[in-house]
Amino acid sequence: MRDYGQYCPVALASAVLADRWMPLIVRELVLGSRRFNDIDRGLPGISRTLLKQRLHHLERKGVLQRVPVARGHEYQLTPAGRDLEGVIMAIGEWAVRWMFTEPQPSEVDPITLTWWMSRRVNRDELPVKRVNIEFDYRGDDPTRIWIILERQEASVCTEHPGFTSDVVVTTEPVELMRVFSGIITLTQATANGTVALAGPPSLLRALPTWFLWSPFAPAVRERIG
Repeated sequence: MRDYGQYCPVALASAVLADRWMPLIVRELVLGSRRFNDIDRGLPGISRTLLKQRLHHLERKGVLQRVPVARGHEYQLTPAGRDLEGVIMAIGEWAVRWMFTEPQPSEVDPITLTWWMSRRVNRDELPVKRVNIEFDYRGDDPTRIWIILERQEASVCTEHPGFTSDVVVTTEPVELMRVFSGIITLTQATANGTVALAGPPSLLRALPTWFLWSPFAPAVRERIG
């Protein structure tokens, strides 16, 4: 990735961020991903080789740093990288204002959606005990995925975790994306039948408070009025 050879702040920033996948990689880091596999999980379609190249580029540009941890290393944003949060948010909010569309089934990968949800957990609202949420995705490619919610962490399982589900969410991926993105609330989705919930009433009442949903949801709600 070559510089533009122009004495211009936009050119300098473009040399860091304008290549394919780069803003999305920064988005993953801003949203809290630290491990290589976690960043990769949030970016279906990128090759692992290209992701490594892009991360190395961001490290050379001073946007992130590799920090040794047990069994490997993590990628952590530097102060310059953390300062990009406003840039990423501005890009997303601009797209909501001027390019807003309904999600299409081809744009929604259920594993990625569930992974995004697991990173947008409101830990202060979680029950004291562990909660196992099963997502029963219907549609052309039905699948089941689980989020295990605990106060300290949230984990995603693509295979049965080995214990009973406390809550079951039955829906099509695109319908849950409409909830996650802020187009419709979970309460509205359950009322119109696009999302079905099963479990103890106390957990079902609390479930909408467990997730913070998309960071762009406020802009979406403002856009659609």
